[in-house]
Amino acid sequence: MKTAITEMFGIQHPIIQGGMHFVGFAEMAAAVSNAGGLGIITGLTLGTPEKLANEIVKCRDMTDKPFGVNLTLLPTLTPPDYPGLVKVIIEGGVKVVETAGRNPSELLPPLKDAGIKVIHKCTSVRHSLKAQDIGCDAVSVDGFECGGHPGEDDVPNFILLPCAADELEIPFVSSGGMADGRSLVASLAMGAQGMNMGTRFIATQEAPVHENVKQAIVAASELDTRLVMRSLRNTERVMTNEAVERLIEKEKRLGDDLKFEDIIDEVAGVYPKIMMEGDMDKGAWSCGMVAGLINDIPTCKELIDGIMSEAEAILGRMNKQAAS
Repeated sequence: MKTAITEMFGIQHPIIQGGMHFVGFAEMAAAVSNAGGLGIITGLTLGTPEKLANEIVKCRDMTDKPFGVNLTLLPTLTPPDYPGLVKVIIEGGVKVVETAGRNPSELLPPLKDAGIKVIHKCTSVRHSLKAQDIGCDAVSVDGFECGGHPGEDDVPNFILLPCAADELEIPFVSSGGMADGRSLVASLAMGAQGMNMGTRFIATQEAPVHENVKQAIVAASELDTRLVMRSLRNTERVMTNEAVERLIEKEKRLGDDLKFEDIIDEVAGVYPKIMMEGDMDKGAWSCGMVAGLINDIPTCKELIDGIMSEAEAILGRMNKQAAS
């Protein structure tokens, strides 16, 4: 299946694995890329330019297909070495960068000069248009269903994607609630040129996370995520667990007086314990509502091949019905 996204990124299938904290290592990115999608290394998980450079080399040894690097721009008093990270991305021959968080304009000049394509994650049409205006090549439009940070507008993809299609001139992919061939066909029908999956890729055999994490996703229903940190205007969709319910209780009790320091035990530095060690009640971890559609743990190739076969079968049936 050829779309503007497959052509832009040089991939076989219009499927992207979004950057995920303590998931997007070389093993994950290479597995997705080898299966025909676009795998993404999560830059800030590695943290330093030296570690990211090593991960890029490792990924390059595992695949000869295109892969990208995610750079999330966070509001922090001690920012990561973004210039150093950009430098090793360029030196490593990476051809795609997925940006997220705040406006990535400061990163664009060196990336564009190096011929790197930039896709920016956006949770609204206005942010997507801004990304287009500053020179991003594509955007990932993230609906309210998505795991992680869905923004503060609460617009689901059935509305957000067509709105984006009506206004954007650059290609975009859908993100949030994407899991199978039905997701892909629906995304294409609403104007997207492909789809981005996060949670679905965590529940694969190659995902470098603890088995407990994968089983938690398989066991979850569409009702098992929670929105936290709303009063801080840093809303995050996470999988429910003891720590998350404790966090929600604090939010209710403290109301507008809630400060980040009040919930630091539930949200800060918990990913290594969860993702690497499988301590599922340690804290809040990003997970989409799409967990309700995930019932198995295939290889990345089995997953992507299945998505494409299902999508093509759906499109075939639709064409046959239209012709009859």
